[in-house]
Amino acid sequence: MNILYIMFDQLRFDYLSCAGHPHLQTPHIDALAAKGVRFTRAYVQSPTCGSSRMSSYTGRYPSSHGVQFNGYPLRVGEWTMGDHLRRAGMGCHLIGKTHMVADADGMERLGLAPDSVIGVRQSECGFDPFIRDDGLWAEGPDGFYDAKRSPYNEYLKSKGYPGENPWNDFANAGVEGNDVASGWFMVNADKPANIAEEDSETPWLTTQAMEFITQAEAKGDQPWCAHLSYIKPHWPYIVPAPYHDMYGPEHVLPAVRSEAEREDPHPVFGGMMNNRIGKTFSRDEVRERVIPAYMGLIKQADDQMGRLFAWLEETGRMKDTMIVVTSDHGDYLGDHWMGEKNLFHEPSIKVPLIIYDPRAEADVTRGTTCDELVEAIDLLPTFLEVAGGAPAPHILEGRSLMPLLRGEETEWRDHAVAEFDYATNPICETLGLAPKDARLFMVVDRRWKFMHAEGGLRPMLFDLETDPDELVDLGASAEHAEVIDLMYDRLLAWGLRMSQRITLSDEQIAARRGKAPRKGILLGVYEPDELAPELTAKYRGAVPSE
Repeated sequence: MNILYIMFDQLRFDYLSCAGHPHLQTPHIDALAAKGVRFTRAYVQSPTCGSSRMSSYTGRYPSSHGVQFNGYPLRVGEWTMGDHLRRAGMGCHLIGKTHMVADADGMERLGLAPDSVIGVRQSECGFDPFIRDDGLWAEGPDGFYDAKRSPYNEYLKSKGYPGENPWNDFANAGVEGNDVASGWFMVNADKPANIAEEDSETPWLTTQAMEFITQAEAKGDQPWCAHLSYIKPHWPYIVPAPYHDMYGPEHVLPAVRSEAEREDPHPVFGGMMNNRIGKTFSRDEVRERVIPAYMGLIKQADDQMGRLFAWLEETGRMKDTMIVVTSDHGDYLGDHWMGEKNLFHEPSIKVPLIIYDPRAEADVTRGTTCDELVEAIDLLPTFLEVAGGAPAPHILEGRSLMPLLRGEETEWRDHAVAEFDYATNPICETLGLAPKDARLFMVVDRRWKFMHAEGGLRPMLFDLETDPDELVDLGASAEHAEVIDLMYDRLLAWGLRMSQRITLSDEQIAARRGKAPRKGILLGVYEPDELAPELTAKYRGAVPSE
């Protein structure tokens, strides 16, 4: 078995036709769902790229691995997907984005050369990179957002696109007369990107994935896990022809929001609604420009899935490759008077998750949906089981999804947890909070979604049964004190989890229990004959002589 782990960036759970979108048709992703399992309640562990991805790549919550926001380094020595899978005999490779920042100070402290094998793995989140491109080659007065080399820019230059940053000037911009119409300005979202469609980011990465698989198969030395990680449909919201005008304002669904949400909102929610992003996405003309482009990016992505899946089928690889399709978080797109992500409403924190397992054991669930509460950190334990590795529950905080894929009766979790650290957001300063208090925690079960805010702020609470659109915040309701208490009990139990004792498993600890006497540590012994003679032999007999 090989594993193809596909992650899109900022793909909402409900922007697929198999998830019920009335206008956006995604037949190729739908076809994969028809051959596998689609999980309807899959939650990431943070609603921001870097933190969410590090949870997926380590199988641990943000407060365990420490990457609470974008740009926070993943500390040296943190166990990653590559570490676990390589120990089980499976290679682990990257094609695309991770948003990972290396712990340069930690590497220097330990004398790890960045160009050594271990140095590269520490710098690339444990992956052996086939090609790494985070796809955000923005540039401002202080320089580039990402100072690393851009393989995609090098590819575009090789294709004849001029300039130092064709990612910016062509792949993510249209044309207005003779001028660049940048995708950073959402007024340009209805323009076609000034690039041949086959040269744009999504087809380029698909080709890279096919090249990797071809090379890996040629080597044939071990099974592989390939993380194919796309940058789209993440902003800038602009897409090449013919996808730029496939959808229009008539395909834009009404925003899920209410005026009541703006009346005495939770302070963090209020701050996000009233920042530049929230105010911009609250305007209908913005949504009518952006959402058709976002849909076009998804349509292009689905067409590339058709290309990739057809190639896998033609080459016989579908029969021995597990395929996972998911996202690192969603996109508000104007719902709840917000844009982007960074809070815990469903459009932001819930993601698509489709898993196709070609083995006969999964036939019983083929083409079904699963409503269990699944967390993104469950993927790594699943992959480890597929690779034949021993479970590592003292490190991995998720749990394998294989029982659900095989249709087995299993006792599953009754709530899921996510975190968000907004210490780098101006809202932290506006609310007068210290960085340590700018933290949010979500607990969601089958009916209730709860958010705790540090810093003395009140909680939020939604009844997903009577209010599935999450429009009525019950966090200040005395009538729901019992539910809020239950959620705090769950949060306390989660906070008391054994999250940092990762160097020894429970089995290893149990194996050490009671063994000290056999090493000569005889505590609490009054007379020698209280113990077996073999345990005291070294402490009896004549005094040694010369």
